[in-house]
Amino acid sequence: MEKLEHIARHASLRQLQVFDAIAKLGSYTKAAEMLHLTQPTVSMQIRKLTDTVGLPLLEQVGRKTQLTEAGEELYLAARDIFRAFSRLEMKIAEMKGLKYGRLRLTALTTAQYFAPSILGEFSKRYPGIDVSLNVINREQLIERLERNEDDIYILGQTFPQGIKIEASPFAPNKLVVIANSDHPLANKKKISLQELAKEPFIMREPGSGIRDAVFRLFGEYGLTPNAGIELGSNEAIKHAIVAGLGISVLSHTALTLEGNKGPLVELDVEGFPIRRQWYLVYPKGKELSLVAQAFHDFCMQEGSRLVS
Repeated sequence: MEKLEHIARHASLRQLQVFDAIAKLGSYTKAAEMLHLTQPTVSMQIRKLTDTVGLPLLEQVGRKTQLTEAGEELYLAARDIFRAFSRLEMKIAEMKGLKYGRLRLTALTTAQYFAPSILGEFSKRYPGIDVSLNVINREQLIERLERNEDDIYILGQTFPQGIKIEASPFAPNKLVVIANSDHPLANKKKISLQELAKEPFIMREPGSGIRDAVFRLFGEYGLTPNAGIELGSNEAIKHAIVAGLGISVLSHTALTLEGNKGPLVELDVEGFPIRRQWYLVYPKGKELSLVAQAFHDFCMQEGSRLVS
């Protein structure tokens, strides 16, 4: 008890934040960059915290900084403290009312069909918040994610390699086969993958999560889709389908504005829909702003309903 009181009296919240950043990023340099501190300042904060605890907290293993046994225990305690502060901030914000601030959201192109609705509902709840939405392809989104240019990101299930992220599933993302309403398969039931593999496919560009999911499913059955045209946007694919250039696999959300009597229909294919999730994503170790945290919580509560 005496040692616990000693730590509580002498360890500062800033020291715990620095320690938490190093634990997550595995690097003093990266922690300094993320916290906008100099590396000597980071080292000094860790040295003071280590002296307070009385045991080594971090050790160098190759190029990576790792937690010692004492460091692991402190990390768990620090996470509890930060969660408690986060809950306190949200409660205080609720008492005050979240009256101002800004949210910068970047979403994958497929999310363009529902992201505006989510932002619209969020803005009704928090009318004083300025919101901006940037809709881009996967490669561009990953570049922005690496540079931490936005508050939060909406991404599909295929996560970028080499980037440590926090990812929270908040809504279903069904991938379905789409064809022209006049297509010979439009009214057929339980179409086999073997039959579908004969049809010309309009595909997204290499690296697309949907493209990877399609090839993975066909590969499980020893098949390869008849990939023909490659297009870089869902709207371009939809126009190509209407023009009779082939069929495609898209998120079901791409059909949300078409209506029941539109030019596109969902085919009844064995193995479909491919059930995936939409995720809220941000760099691991990043502390969300109060506005971003409010948006994250809003999506976790309302996202499934709004996307559906």
